[in-house]
Amino acid sequence: MKIFLIGFMGCGKTTIAKKLASRLGCQLVDLDLEIEKTIGKNVAGYFAEHGEAAFRKQESDLLKGFPYEDLAVVATGGGAPCYFDNMDWMNANGITVYINMPPLALAKRLEGGKAKRPLIKDLDEAGLISFIEQKLQERAAFYEKAQLKVNGLGLTAEELSKQLNFG
Repeated sequence: MKIFLIGFMGCGKTTIAKKLASRLGCQLVDLDLEIEKTIGKNVAGYFAEHGEAAFRKQESDLLKGFPYEDLAVVATGGGAPCYFDNMDWMNANGITVYINMPPLALAKRLEGGKAKRPLIKDLDEAGLISFIEQKLQERAAFYEKAQLKVNGLGLTAEELSKQLNFG
């Protein structure tokens, strides 16, 4: 079984994925890191050089073509569910978990690491909050297709594993 963690950047997908994979003793797949290995550069650099459309194609191809083990926890990129048929594919091939957080909490988490994130690197605090609100609205229809929706504030791997019936 594949457990796909989805949600906006900064909601904790990678952190929870690491802890959940460790707890379950299974494969951890960080989609952004795997893309970086495949393309030979960081996501921000690839984004700047080739644009968002090329990145999204790489992301979708890797998501669907990755050699997952029988049990794997996958941290997706924040936009991954919103392109091509990625969300439908994830729902058909595993369990999708939407880690939901309010815009202000996301902005606080993202403020310090904006330079590594091409979509927000040039935004001030007000611009960042506005961007998050707009993107969450645009992405809501995709995120809401998740089979499990959880509150990201204070979420632990233990709590998530219980909600996934892993005890």
